[in-house]
Amino acid sequence: MAALEAAEAALGLRREQQEEEEEEKHDHDHEGGGEPAALNGLVVSEKVKSNNIDVKIPKSELEAEEKGAEEEHPRQSDSNILDISSDYPRDKHISIQRHLADLEKLADLREDERKPCPLCPEEKFKACYGYKLHRHLQNLHWKVSVEFEGYRMCICHLSCRPVKPNLVGDQTLSKMGAHYHCIICSATIVRRTDMIGHINRHVNKGETESRFITVRAPKSSYKVVKESATDVQVLPNHSTPQKTDSYFNPKMKLNRQLIFCALAVLAGERKPIECLDAFGATGIMGLQWAKHLRSSVKVTINDCNENSVTMIKENCHLNKMKVKLNIKEEGNDETVGNGEENSDTIEVTKMDANVVMHLRSFDFIHLDPYGSSVNYLDSAFRNVRNLGIVSLTSTDISSLYAKAQHVAFRHYGCNIVRTEYYKELAARTVIAAVTRAAARCNKGIEVLLAVAVEHFVLVVVRVLRGPTPADDSAKKVRYLIHCQWCEERVFQKGGNMVEENPYQQLPCDCYGSMPGKTAVLLGPLWSGALFNTGFLRRMLLEAMQYGLDEAQSLLKTLISESECTAPKHLSTHGPGDENKQEECGVYISTPNTSAESYLIHGKRKSEEVLRSTAKRQRPEHSAEHPPFYYNIHRHSIKGMNMPKLNKFLNYLSEAGYRVSRTHFDPMGVRTNAPLAQFKTVLMQYSTPTYVGAQAEGPVHLPGEIHVGEEVPAATAIKVEKAELAEDKPGVTTTVFTQSYPTHCAAD
Repeated sequence: MAALEAAEAALGLRREQQEEEEEEKHDHDHEGGGEPAALNGLVVSEKVKSNNIDVKIPKSELEAEEKGAEEEHPRQSDSNILDISSDYPRDKHISIQRHLADLEKLADLREDERKPCPLCPEEKFKACYGYKLHRHLQNLHWKVSVEFEGYRMCICHLSCRPVKPNLVGDQTLSKMGAHYHCIICSATIVRRTDMIGHINRHVNKGETESRFITVRAPKSSYKVVKESATDVQVLPNHSTPQKTDSYFNPKMKLNRQLIFCALAVLAGERKPIECLDAFGATGIMGLQWAKHLRSSVKVTINDCNENSVTMIKENCHLNKMKVKLNIKEEGNDETVGNGEENSDTIEVTKMDANVVMHLRSFDFIHLDPYGSSVNYLDSAFRNVRNLGIVSLTSTDISSLYAKAQHVAFRHYGCNIVRTEYYKELAARTVIAAVTRAAARCNKGIEVLLAVAVEHFVLVVVRVLRGPTPADDSAKKVRYLIHCQWCEERVFQKGGNMVEENPYQQLPCDCYGSMPGKTAVLLGPLWSGALFNTGFLRRMLLEAMQYGLDEAQSLLKTLISESECTAPKHLSTHGPGDENKQEECGVYISTPNTSAESYLIHGKRKSEEVLRSTAKRQRPEHSAEHPPFYYNIHRHSIKGMNMPKLNKFLNYLSEAGYRVSRTHFDPMGVRTNAPLAQFKTVLMQYSTPTYVGAQAEGPVHLPGEIHVGEEVPAATAIKVEKAELAEDKPGVTTTVFTQSYPTHCAAD
């Protein structure tokens, strides 16, 4: 109030001075002596007291200056009022009160006179007596108020909020109205539910102390979360990425553990390595790297948000880690903690992720933006070192899982549809985009790990420099032919020649038996292997060493899936039948039975691997990793009970096919068997649901229905079975007619 009074006094003094000047000017003109008051548009100003020099100023400039001075004082007074109102709750809107009695005092109900409502215009609510006004204030304004820290924000019907013009003027007055005034930012909100959400957003952001000024949340509003012996401070709304500066998702714990294991494997190959967490948020991932791997890594945590950078520094201090700032505004380093070694130092940068990756080179880069990461792939592969690792987490699952197909085509340039193997389709879509980005930088990739679960798609690739690896990787990006009737799929053959009938590449005969077009062309997709067995084994050892339980179970599934063997054959330690093979310049132990081929930088595959690839080559890819999986429930026979999944895997394995479970689908079966043979084996070992129709045991096909009639291309299958019988003496051609014990029946 003192500032307001001072502003009014200054304004009054200025007006008195202007009146005196006008009187002097009028008297001087009437006397006729001296110089004229106006001479060629100039006005004689007051003499300067120090030297009595007359200065002639244009009249237009003087009037503009006086007008500006008059406008300046009201603005100053308004700003003072604003500053006073910002110190809430001293100056607040009349609709914000603590008690109903305070609201009634505004109406002055003690006198026996008609009083208007203080929160309604006269057109909406006419003046009335006290008892009626009391009922109006209680039922209309106070009952639907929003409470915050002891204050009630009552609904207001005054003309505080502009209303859109209506065709009928009377309706404009009737709809004038209903809104709430925010006690924090003085915003006007129409609906009560929106007002509650508006207040909650202020509370989550810590904006509870001043108006029109965003302040950081007090220490009491922070929540400390602990994960893998690392403490981080987060805000109450840490699980909402679009409305918080400290996004932390507890459901991504598995993702962080897998990335840590991959970094630990790379740290065992060469030390020290420079690693980058391009989107730090709370900085928990970089803190885990530095806290557990110590001197093996040099961690850089980056984020473009100033509040996130501040929180990352506080979290570093919370975990007793030194902080090295790489911000232009702050040239000095800040260090907090008892660490004496340089290994406890974490570099924190405040830049755009693309800028950081363009300016510096790293051995390990992790990209985890909100949504798609395609905008950062070119920068990531620009300066990444040879044999380094790039990992990226994509959370735009609505587009990758074919719920928004136009978004997937816009971001990844890939045409996809919803299929039974949509999760693996998403992983191959991301890898195809990574391959193209790496090829533009004359780099090739080797896929080490590809995981697609409910919340994210994680891809980890090793970078191979040179045009030759880039060309080899680019050739593995191909189109996929997918049958919409039976869900059979096959990658399109490479080459530039146009085929006359692309449907001939599909093993099924749906095109001949079904009307119309039966297949779609998906892609381009990655057609190579999704896993590296040797790298996964070393990741499992690191997970066991650091006690990462959630990652261990998934890694065991991934190892059996990469080898395409049953989980019971998995062994983390190398048995006697293992030998050393080279994986990107690093010697690892892999079993001889593994059919996975490892890339050797700058060399061709050995003749041994080529012979094993050509051996038992049934359709097109026999010894290679099976590209897709089948859902056992999707292809079940109506009216039949399926065998248990593990027993069905044994049946396919005994039939001479490579088979394993997959992490993409809990009921999925990854196998190199064609879909027709898959259905035949499933029918062979299924039992009827009704009782008394057939005894226990596998289903025997009736005499009038032969396998050749039920399954397309049955002749080719018989020939393949005969060839497999020669290679494997234990398997005979009568495998589909022999009886099995009763415990193999379905549950």
